[in-house]
Amino acid sequence: MLMLTIEEARTWYQGTDAVHNFDHILRVYRMAERLAKVEGADLEIVRTAALLHDSRGSDPESVEGRMGHHQASAKFAAEVLSAKGWDSARISAVQHCILAHRFRNPAEKPKTLEAQIIFDADKLDALGAIGVARVVAYAALVKSPFYEKPSEVFWETGKEIEGENHSAYHEYLFKLRKLPARMHTPSARAIADERLHYLDDFFERLIAEWQGER
Repeated sequence: MLMLTIEEARTWYQGTDAVHNFDHILRVYRMAERLAKVEGADLEIVRTAALLHDSRGSDPESVEGRMGHHQASAKFAAEVLSAKGWDSARISAVQHCILAHRFRNPAEKPKTLEAQIIFDADKLDALGAIGVARVVAYAALVKSPFYEKPSEVFWETGKEIEGENHSAYHEYLFKLRKLPARMHTPSARAIADERLHYLDDFFERLIAEWQGER
């Protein structure tokens, strides 16, 4: 059985955007490795899943591709690992990590410790200083504003009314501030709480400056 290398994985992320590029993969890889060592997970499964989790269909300008990128990446993972002589059980373990890592995928929840760690590591990359950079960069990529005052409907339901933009602030309200509560491992939860404070402070300051109050 041959192992997947970082340099091999790098070739799958050529030409990707700044939000989902190989820098993101490496950050998730390092954080997942850190969490796995603390929590006692299978490092080989965790490292491999981290390198493969966004390997296909991560273009944010392709909504259809982005929605199914976990499925395409899991299929690709099976092809890659089969060629390296991995057995079916370990391939399935990696695939489950990939399929269960999406925030917006209620169909498959992380059931194994390894899948929980990949989910947590991926979501931690959306918090803190990196989270600020990524949510603003993503808004720019999809031509959405950094800030727009949410409608009452959005506050109540999380859904925009007609003509309302899903700004970076909307994404913070809809997803990012909820991430600490979605963490599965104690070690990730502690990191998430600290990083959320940074994100909260950023958006508080952004709105104050936007309104000319600071």
